[in-house]
Amino acid sequence: MRNTIAITLAVLWSFGTNLAQAHAFLDHAEPRVGSTVQNAPRGLSLSFTQELEPAFSTVEVRDTNGTRVDQGKARISGNAMRVGLKPLAPGTYKVQWHALSVDTHTTEGSFSFQVGH
Repeated sequence: MRNTIAITLAVLWSFGTNLAQAHAFLDHAEPRVGSTVQNAPRGLSLSFTQELEPAFSTVEVRDTNGTRVDQGKARISGNAMRVGLKPLAPGTYKVQWHALSVDTHTTEGSFSFQVGH
């Protein structure tokens, strides 16, 4: 009986960790999440824990007025998403991303960074 319980728990634990790994979560970003950079970046780079589906993964960067400051459609390769940025003035910028992993799971999120201050 104990062996059956132990095996069942091991299988359930394994299944749960596989589900958690099946989503493209943000691993790191440049500029970093919540960071303050002295010089305005020329681009934004996001790295995810899974490969992305380019046709359905997006990122937008906006200033405090809600104006988009990214240069449009992101370039996606593997698990990386990159987008150029227009010249940024000192201030706070919000990044919103939507990622579809190649196994069809979606995730989304947002963070901010500051320039100058």
